[in-house]
Amino acid sequence: MQCPKHKTSTLVEHLLEPGLTAMQCPQTGGVWIDRDRYEAWRSQQAQAELDPVDLSQKLEQIDFQPAPEDTKAALCPESGRILVRARVDTQPPFYVDRSPVNGGIWLDRGEWDILKQLGLHLQIDRLFSGDWQAQLREQQQIERSREATIEKLGADLAQQVFDLAEALKQHPRGDFGVAYLMQQFDRPE
Repeated sequence: MQCPKHKTSTLVEHLLEPGLTAMQCPQTGGVWIDRDRYEAWRSQQAQAELDPVDLSQKLEQIDFQPAPEDTKAALCPESGRILVRARVDTQPPFYVDRSPVNGGIWLDRGEWDILKQLGLHLQIDRLFSGDWQAQLREQQQIERSREATIEKLGADLAQQVFDLAEALKQHPRGDFGVAYLMQQFDRPE
C-alpha cells in the first residue's frame, strides 16, 4: 500500500495504540487507519461526551505546527479516490483526511497526538459532521466575543457584564432589563 502523500513510499505496519495497528509512512510519519480496525479498537475504549465549550478552549491552547504534507490533497491508498478533508481549528489549523469509499483515515505526522489531547481520537467522524462543525464554530465565536469583551472593558467590568447577562437570561422577564440597558445607550447625552 502506497503512502497517500509520498507516492514512492510504501506504508509499513505501526502500533498506533495498544490494540490499534495502523499503516505508517516511513518518510512522512503519517498514518493510515483502516476503518474496521479503528471501529473495533474504538468500541473497546471508554467513550466520553465532548463538550463544545471545553473543546473550544482546548483548541485555543494547542501549540502545533502541521506537517508540510498537510497542505497536499491525497488519494485513498485502498480505493484510489480523493480523500475528503475536515479542518481542525487549532492555531494554525490542520486537516484530517478520510476516504469517502471505505472510511479509512489519513493523519499526517503528529495529528493523532493532537486528536488525543482534544479527546477527538475516539470520535473522528464528528470532524466530518456539518452540524457538529457548525456547533463548534458557534462556540468558538462565543469565546472570541467573550475575549474581546474582556479586552475592551477589562476583566472586572467584563465579569459584571457576564454575570448580569446570565441573571437576565435566567429571569422570566429579563428582556425588560436588556431593553432598559439598550435605552440608556440610545438616549442623547
